[in-house]
Parts: sequence; structure tokens; C-alpha cells
Amino acid sequence: MHVVCESEVWRESVADGEFDVLVLGAGSGGYACALRAAQLGLKVGLVEKGNLGGTCLHVGCIPTKALLHAAEVADSAREAAQFGVSATLDGIDMGGVNAYKDKVVDRLFKGLTGLITSRGITVIEGTGTLTGPREVTVDGTAYAGRAVVLASGSYSKSLPGLEVDGERVLTSEHALRLDRVPASAIVLGGGVIGCEFASVWKSFGSDVTIIEALPRLVAAEDEASSKALERAFRKRKISFLTGTPFQSVKTTDTGVAVTVEGGDVIEAEILLVAVGRGPSTDGLGYAEQGVEMDRGFVLTDERCRTNVEGVYAVGDIVPGLQLAHRGFQQGIFVAEEIAGLDPRPIDESGIPRVTYSHPEIASVGLDEAAARELHGDAVTTVTYDLGGNGKSQILQTQGFVKLVGLTDGPVLGVHMVGDRVGELIGEAQLIYNWEAHAEDVAPLLHAHPTQNEALGEAHLALAGKPLHAHS
Repeated sequence: MHVVCESEVWRESVADGEFDVLVLGAGSGGYACALRAAQLGLKVGLVEKGNLGGTCLHVGCIPTKALLHAAEVADSAREAAQFGVSATLDGIDMGGVNAYKDKVVDRLFKGLTGLITSRGITVIEGTGTLTGPREVTVDGTAYAGRAVVLASGSYSKSLPGLEVDGERVLTSEHALRLDRVPASAIVLGGGVIGCEFASVWKSFGSDVTIIEALPRLVAAEDEASSKALERAFRKRKISFLTGTPFQSVKTTDTGVAVTVEGGDVIEAEILLVAVGRGPSTDGLGYAEQGVEMDRGFVLTDERCRTNVEGVYAVGDIVPGLQLAHRGFQQGIFVAEEIAGLDPRPIDESGIPRVTYSHPEIASVGLDEAAARELHGDAVTTVTYDLGGNGKSQILQTQGFVKLVGLTDGPVLGVHMVGDRVGELIGEAQLIYNWEAHAEDVAPLLHAHPTQNEALGEAHLALAGKPLHAHS
């Protein structure tokens, strides 16, 4: 017996020249939506003015992490003697680094392009504008969709009066194309992007100063994680000024001079503006078609639906964490929603977060302050120092695993600092999202010697039976 699914009903009724799903933007959220919708038997149109893969693949996640790996290699060569290995770091060949980075991006881009083609998705090249509730116009040609998914991504923000010239004053996109290692750099913004570039440039040999208006670096993370990163950056001689608003910048004969609140002036060869990313929605017709907006962001409900029937939004244009994997999952969710599969809404707190600096920061769930605001004295915490973890000592990294839990209840948050702890976030996000109690995790075996053992040891401690706990 053949059961007709909702997607098949849609396919039977869709008109010629019309799509079941019309996606505006082919970044992580857009292409994931397109792939899943096509997999479910829907006819898909995917509009993109640039390259498939969007910011993450071409000027975001992938190229920056390639630079960070090159930086790790540089640090390994510089510090080889402590492992009994005779090696020297003769310098950084940015031409070679960029060639390596671009090769990684190109391979992934070719793979994604082939995947999109193989799924029968119609790629519409050009700048798309929402010209009707179910209509997107691309370079004068109108395309219709039974459902429209807005996925137009984000751009690097600046500050009022701060002119980005691409030579002395850079965004992250410019920084990824630098053909040299700057002798010195000022990073305006101590969030994820700022800390990652500061880490790269320091490993490459630059003198780096971070300027952050908020009281601490990576202020969205648990305070303990921020303090640990700040200690590590001090040890690496990365300078930073927190609680220090930017006032102005001017170019000099040798670079830039940045004035901060209070009148102090800091000089360097370049200034990286890393003050966050804004939603790319201006001029795309969203507001004109009645889509509810707030400061350029598209407002949605928990099912990614806008206030206009049949119009959805995913990724960086939706308020919340601007992370590629969030957009990716939202894209899958929307495709399944359109196909009538009734997927479970995404828990924003359950989205894993990683800062790929040296050391790394990884977290999922609530930080201690947020947990105490919700649950008061019912919150309990434990911090397991990586000093007790064999693999971390082999890697010569310092840090911790901090658990935030509910007394006689589930784990509310996992916060980790240390080299490579980003690779532990998979298990951590399962613990949080499956609402595990410490007692559920404590009996599980973790291979020895691995950094994963630190998660196990932390849960043993939270369950009241610590073993390798260091005071």
C-alpha cells in the first residue's frame, strides 16, 4: 500500500514555472533547506548572487579555521623543543598559507556544487528580491514558490564614523585575504571573531592588542571561561583592554592610530573591525512585503515562520546566535515543516558554541549566571581541572570542564576551556539536549587517554564521587 505524503501532494499540484520551495540565499541555512526539501521530493529553487556555501564556506568558518590550524602548526614548530623535537620556525609564508586555505575552501565548494546539482535543485544565479508573498524576482525575472525561505545571511558590521578601507582598516573578509603577516594589529572587538584573529596573528608573530567595550573577552560565555581565556592571552602576550569603548581612528604614515575612551592612543599597522555581524536584509523587499522586522532582523516564531503566511526565515537574519550550524539545522527544520513532518523546534540553548582560539572555548546550555537567575540556590556547579587529564598533559594544555547542574536534576550547562576542547562539544550537547543527570553520565566509559575523560570525571564529581579531582 502506497501512502501519499504531503510533499507528493504538493508536487502534484505545483504549476509549471513554480517551485514548492523557493530559497533566497545559499549559505548554510539556505542550502541545507534546499537539500533536505529536495530529498523529501519537493521541487526546489535556490537563489544566490555569490557562491554556493555563503559566508561560512568562503569568508567565515572554513577559511578562518584553516588559518587557525596553520597557526597551531606554527606554534608546534616554535615550541617543539619542549617535546624533545629539534625544529625551528623560519617564518610564515602567507602565500603558502593562503594557498592551503583556498584549497580547502575550493574542495568543499566543488563538493557542495556537485551535491546541489545531483539533487535536481534549480540554482538561480543573481540578486533576488522578495516582490510578493510567494514571489522572488531575480534580475528582472519573477519566480514563484508555494513556500519562500529567506536565508540572505549577514555582513561584517562597523561602527559610526569608522570607515573601512580594506587596507589599514579591515573587516574579517579583508583579513582573510592579507598577503602578509602584519607586524602589529589592533583588534576592535573581543568576541569570537576578534579573539580568533588575535590568536592567529599572535601565533604568526604579530604584536596584537584587543579593544573591547564590554567588561570581559568573549562576554557571551560563562565568566569562568572568559577569565581563563584572558589568563591564557596574557601568558601569550596578547594585550587587551576591556571595558574600553572605541572613540576614533586615523591613518598614519605607518598604519593606524586608535583613540579609546579616556584619550589613550594605540598605534599599529592595521585595525581589524570585529564588532559583530549584521543581517543582510536591506533592499531585499522584506519589509515592503509586510514581513515583520526589528533593526534589520526578520522576526519569526519557534517554527521559523514569519508573520507572512508561507514565508519562513533561517540563519543569521533571525535574532539569536549567528552560527552556521544553527542556520543549517533551521534549514533542515523548515524543509521538514513545509513537507508536513512536524519536526521538533530547536532549543536555542542547546546549540553548541566554540571559539577556536588558542586555547579553545566550547560550551552548550546555560552559563552559571543564567542558571542561577532561573533556579536560584537549586543550582550546583563543579569544575574539573585539565591538570588531572592525561591527554591534556600530553598536549601541554591547561583549562577545565565546568558543569552547571540542577540539584537532583539535569545538567544545565557545560563549559570547557583548553586546546581541542571543541572536539568534546558533541558529547556535551547530547548530555544537555537529552537532559541527562550527572548520575546518568558518570557510569559511561570514556576511552583512556583522551580529553573526553575530562567530561566523565566532571560528571563523576557532580554526581558526588570525584576521583582525579584537583583542588
